[in-house]
Amino acid sequence: MNLEDRVVRVVSGADKPGTDNQVPDLPDCNLYLTDEALVEGVRREGGEDREAELETWGARLGSADLFRLAAEINRQGPTLRSFDRRGARIDVVDFHPGWSEFLSLAFAQGMHGSAWTAPGPGAQVARAAHYLMHGQVEAGSLCPATMTSAAIPLLAREPWFATIQPQLASRQYDGRDVPVIEKRAMMIGMGMTERQGGSDLRANLSHAEPLGEGWFRLTGHKWFLSSPMSDAHLVLARDGDGHSCFYMPRWLDDGRRNPVRLLRLKDKLGNRSNASAEAEFEGAAGRRIGEPGRGIVTLVEMASYTRLDCVLGSTALMRQALVQGIHHARHRQAFGRFLIDQPLMRQVLADLALESEAATALALRLAGAFDRPEQPAEQALRRLLVPAAKFWVCKRAIDVTAECMEVWGGNGYVEDGPMPRLYREAPVNSIWEGSGNVMCLDVLRAARQEPQFVAQAIDGLARAHAGEPGLRAAADRLLAALALDADGQQAMARMVARDLVLLVQADLLLRHAPQVVSRAFVDSRLGADGGDAFGARPVVLASDALLRRAWPD
Repeated sequence: MNLEDRVVRVVSGADKPGTDNQVPDLPDCNLYLTDEALVEGVRREGGEDREAELETWGARLGSADLFRLAAEINRQGPTLRSFDRRGARIDVVDFHPGWSEFLSLAFAQGMHGSAWTAPGPGAQVARAAHYLMHGQVEAGSLCPATMTSAAIPLLAREPWFATIQPQLASRQYDGRDVPVIEKRAMMIGMGMTERQGGSDLRANLSHAEPLGEGWFRLTGHKWFLSSPMSDAHLVLARDGDGHSCFYMPRWLDDGRRNPVRLLRLKDKLGNRSNASAEAEFEGAAGRRIGEPGRGIVTLVEMASYTRLDCVLGSTALMRQALVQGIHHARHRQAFGRFLIDQPLMRQVLADLALESEAATALALRLAGAFDRPEQPAEQALRRLLVPAAKFWVCKRAIDVTAECMEVWGGNGYVEDGPMPRLYREAPVNSIWEGSGNVMCLDVLRAARQEPQFVAQAIDGLARAHAGEPGLRAAADRLLAALALDADGQQAMARMVARDLVLLVQADLLLRHAPQVVSRAFVDSRLGADGGDAFGARPVVLASDALLRRAWPD
């Protein structure tokens, strides 16, 4: 055999009998027990009493069969049926049968509202852990759970909440298209943006006219109506001189369909198992919730909950992309060695592992803050950090999934595998509930509302780690940016959000993670000028301990 033939055999893996150097699918695994950062974060943030449930669900969600079903329902997306066979307007969205299975799983886990309907120590943290696991398998079904959960604390203030509370508390998903009073459970969607305004909600033109007894007639449109088969939607409409928030049911109490016309489903880049629609309101009935003319404020509060879920969803995508990347590298050979044994690949994978663990720690820290509403400092931190985390973590998820796809080489670009779906899914959380610039402006707004607290918190993060010059430098850079005038602050807003997140992540890892993790994170993110490309920082990151921690052999 000549040299060329020997090289071909080594590269292809043909020197090993019975192998074609192709990587097997992930086997059944427990998504909770195999994620050390998740387990440690749940315990640290107060969810330790719920671990038995999380272990059980980790095993259920880690089923290879469930991953295959998720791929199938994303290939065969929802379709709109505007009319029944007799020509009656029905505006029904039909889904793959597997869609109901994933929503049933989400409801059984309580992701649609258990943190509100069954509160207690660690309730938000446990929900976040469920979300992080479910989102690794099928992300589209997270949207209805998020909308429903975020609506509950707003609706709970209304005097008529008791009429729908049992359905919102139920853990039995009920997908039937019938009035709420006939159902075991219900879902709630959202409709805010319109074609002429987008994120500028004050440009909305939909309007409401009073009907009496607390009801209004809504006329107008929504460019995005999330989860269109939900049993009700919270929508924004003009109400006198301002905008109010309205609860708009799909069915009326007398058994008639509310005239909400679904014009078309959006042909989305990702999130393809889930439906998003354009809709027209043809005198649809709705109940006002919250104060008149304060609808934007009401929905901004709702967005504070949904934005946490954007962070959780992006963290879930990062985690699954990383697992797929490490798994592939451990089974694929090139140039005579497994990919995982090659120094440059190890450097890249270790860098990705750091990003994933830091996102997990931050996401659970934020969930813990939601569990402590009675503590003003926690809520101030939440107002500042949630938009910053949504900006940075959701942006990083796009880069992480792309890099993990590249680990797979050409196979990663083929729809038969998991990477294209993860990659297509990644941008949605950065756009949904406010794009990156909107998030960074919200960070500045929160900083202006409580400047003393923010300055003390930033300085405190550096002081807590006096031997870490990188933290001190980042804190000083942040404080200097926040001292600028309004235009200067806005120009630096992305840097402010990024550095704020990196400071908090570094603090969390220095306090709680193994030294191999915290040292590598701080040196690479705050101590080296290597840009944000994974594996490009002038710090040696790859270690057996870090990679084993990220995904056990």
